[in-house]
Amino acid sequence: MRKNIVAGNWKMNKNLQEGVELAKELNEALKNKTVNCDVVIGTPFIHLASVVNSVDTTRIGVAAQNCADKESGAYTGEVSAAMVASTGAKYVILGHSERRAYYHETPELLKEKVKLALANGLTPIFCIGEVLEEREANKHFEVVKSQVEESLFELSPEDFSKIVLAYEPVWAIGTGKTATADQAQEIHAFIRKTLAEKYGQEIADNTSILYGGSANAGNAKELFSNPDVDGGLIGGASLGVDKFMPIIEAF
Repeated sequence: MRKNIVAGNWKMNKNLQEGVELAKELNEALKNKTVNCDVVIGTPFIHLASVVNSVDTTRIGVAAQNCADKESGAYTGEVSAAMVASTGAKYVILGHSERRAYYHETPELLKEKVKLALANGLTPIFCIGEVLEEREANKHFEVVKSQVEESLFELSPEDFSKIVLAYEPVWAIGTGKTATADQAQEIHAFIRKTLAEKYGQEIADNTSILYGGSANAGNAKELFSNPDVDGGLIGGASLGVDKFMPIIEAF
């Protein structure tokens, strides 16, 4: 049975003290509450260990926002999957549109990151999605399919079943254009069909596919009510408990 997941991506925000404070506030807000989803927060690397030690990790999963494509060694400035796992973090966000765009991460590079994350017991939250030109050229299905195929389809069924996917409508982020709930459902259903063709219906049905557009308190309930939308990867709204909790409670 697939899980509903609401994952916050803090991006490059909050210093260590502010991040720990935010994590504690969220932990407090979730106390004695029954929510119908798993809650994850993706923090900067330097926050990971402190945040893990500041929250009830049975209620809040902690994610890194990236990891290296190498196991260890002379790679100045890099942080390995093993290092991430050693902090107590359980998830890692990989292939985010910002990393693809600004740091030119390729499908081959991401394939290595995914393998190392899995080898170290981390759950990858793997991001896919098309940019505005691709959407307007009606290539969105083709682009998303190739992103999944090129980075993930060499995985065994057992390993693939540990992946969480997050669809980012890159064309609707910061462009003034909005993806509707129907558009989200359409592409999520297509992604699930693509998974079923490769790995079979059971694995496809058990894969959580999150929506990584601009989900907020106002549209989360409508988005999450779609049969193939299993939660959200939330950016800005995850930086304040008052904005993040209504999204968590939208299930």
